[in-house]
Amino acid sequence: MTVSNDPIVHGDVADGFGRVADVFRDNFATRGEVGAGLAVYVDGRPVVDLYGGLADPRTGRVWQRDTPAVVFSCTKGILAVCAYLLVQSGRLDLAAPVTRYWPGFGRNGKADIVVRDLFTHRAGLPALDRDLTREQVLAWDPVIAAIEEQTPLWQPGTAYTYHALTYGWLVGEVIRRITGVPVGEFFRDTLAGPLGLRTWIGLPAAERDSVAWTLAPPDNPVSYPDRVSERSLTMGGAFDFPADAAGLVSFNDPAVQAAEVPGAGGVSSAAGLARLYAACVAPVAGPPLLTTASVDDAVVVRSQGRQRYGGPDAGQRWGTGFLLGSPRIRPMLGDRSFGHDGAGGHLGFADDRYRVGFGYVLNQMGAADDDRANRLTAALRDCLD
Repeated sequence: MTVSNDPIVHGDVADGFGRVADVFRDNFATRGEVGAGLAVYVDGRPVVDLYGGLADPRTGRVWQRDTPAVVFSCTKGILAVCAYLLVQSGRLDLAAPVTRYWPGFGRNGKADIVVRDLFTHRAGLPALDRDLTREQVLAWDPVIAAIEEQTPLWQPGTAYTYHALTYGWLVGEVIRRITGVPVGEFFRDTLAGPLGLRTWIGLPAAERDSVAWTLAPPDNPVSYPDRVSERSLTMGGAFDFPADAAGLVSFNDPAVQAAEVPGAGGVSSAAGLARLYAACVAPVAGPPLLTTASVDDAVVVRSQGRQRYGGPDAGQRWGTGFLLGSPRIRPMLGDRSFGHDGAGGHLGFADDRYRVGFGYVLNQMGAADDDRANRLTAALRDCLD
């Protein structure tokens, strides 16, 4: 069914999924949506492909079917998919010490940290003591050097705190050491290229003008419960997050988009996320990417409850690199859902029970109580059930 006679929302939905289109349209009418894309695959086939609004309200550029956006922490889930492929090929052991792959990592009390600790936010490295400039952060190697010198903020493995940005360099460097190439290149050659994804970790210059312009939350809330939380989101002042004093989100900077910031800097269309996750659990361009054993491992809850830093328990359930279906904050489709959301409301995930791949990207960041993605997944669950 083609969505027509609508001045804002365009695209197609399969029979039986009209409720999802209704909610997507209502997000524009009642939830302040400016521009967004939504894609859903079931059994490896697209059943929802919707888009609408403005990609850049400054210029009036409209959102196209393949418009990508900076998806912030959805990038973490992309790295986790890459890692599970390395596990399946025997090149990565999640129970091995990180130093097996990255010898310099072991200094200053980090020798016993195992690879899975990096993926489950239990390594004690959510923030760095060293102040880094934005140029140093974007250059990669200075961050790696700072991580090697950093002392964990708690005994690794005994507690967790969300590693908002450091996750990307911790996991990305392990992948780089194993594969011999930057993580963005590995993702491009192994997944994005073969699957035909408009998804990047390190945006090509030719795609710069296609990316949606990210808008800060309407009330631009910035509250840090402690110094560690502040440094975890800003890398010691390298980034203004979520927005600077002028109201411009740091990740609109072309230099940030072009660099590899694999904890938060990925750029993707909705279909890119949905197709990637669909391929994890169903045939898309060949057999499913992840084995049953990998999915079973991915959906095991490894971290939850109150964080060591960062305020009260927010209700997240974390697996190995993935945010899992979390009833209080991000239900997705249930306890077999695994993926990641991104600051402001983005969401990508897979669910092997429903054989679903889901991708939702936007440009108007929402506040902490934003419910646009949850409304969409609830509608999808109703359709599937």
